[in-house]
Amino acid sequence: MKVGILSFAHGHAHSYAKSVLALSTRGVQLVAIADDDVARGKAAANQYSCGFYRDYQELLKTDVEAVIVCSENARHAEMVVAAAEAGKHVLCEKPIATTQKDALRMIRACKENGVILQIAFPVRFSRPIARLKEMVDERKLGRIVAVRGTNRGQNPGGWFIDNALSGGGAVMDHTVHVIDVMRWILKSEVREVYAEVDTHFTSIPTDDCGQLVLEFENGVFASHDPSWSRPASYPTWGDVTLEVVGTSGVTNVNAFAQHFDYFGQGPRPYSHQFWGDDMDYLLIRNFVDVVEGKSAPLITGVDGLRALEVALAAYESGRTHKPVPVHRAVLE
Repeated sequence: MKVGILSFAHGHAHSYAKSVLALSTRGVQLVAIADDDVARGKAAANQYSCGFYRDYQELLKTDVEAVIVCSENARHAEMVVAAAEAGKHVLCEKPIATTQKDALRMIRACKENGVILQIAFPVRFSRPIARLKEMVDERKLGRIVAVRGTNRGQNPGGWFIDNALSGGGAVMDHTVHVIDVMRWILKSEVREVYAEVDTHFTSIPTDDCGQLVLEFENGVFASHDPSWSRPASYPTWGDVTLEVVGTSGVTNVNAFAQHFDYFGQGPRPYSHQFWGDDMDYLLIRNFVDVVEGKSAPLITGVDGLRALEVALAAYESGRTHKPVPVHRAVLE
């Protein structure tokens, strides 16, 4: 199976490339990288010993079977649609797109061309998070009444703080991950969002913090803190946590708690040495399994769409300071 990566604009592209290489014993090959930033793309191609294309359309003319899209958020739609029309299966970095219209266009193109569209929500592959889902499914916590989630990280800078390329700041970047996990665990959609969205920690032209209050269709209430509140000296890029309250119990989960505390020398003497699940590797392995017909998709383009719709509703609520119903697109 031959895989290409379209753009290294997103930092996760390196983790995905390494994950593809780790599957070489299964015959999976990273054969090409496309990037309109020539220096960045050539450096990645040299690092991973594969071909380089400045124009992603040229890569799509090759015999790759699948591509991983890691471009700026606003370019996801054009690349995914082009890949679908070229008959390539697609794993797309989150968020699926910056608008509902583009997300629908991507889903439709992949369906019409008979290719797979998966969205990069690796947190579903965290063992602690998966164990939480099992507990909820087995009703060990009783009926779930409330959930509190966080995704607090560092400001990535660059195109992430340019709304024209990112579609939004911290709320866009960090809401979709946790909303996807909440939807997956609760098996319900978000009905309404009230959000406060602001820029507090840095002087940037987009939001770096927010607070969301959510009501799900099944009656569960939830809150979420998506922020870029962690300083550069923080021992890791951020967190993903959930507190789930049920009628029979309460549990807390930290997806990144599987680490050692490391104290050493240098500019960052304290750091976390993570020993737990390599979620990116498990995400890529699952994508390969789906492409090879060995597994049903765990994450779909529709999951990406539903998470995006909540983020967009949060921004609308932040502008109006009123609760906003989530406008869910009707799928064909």
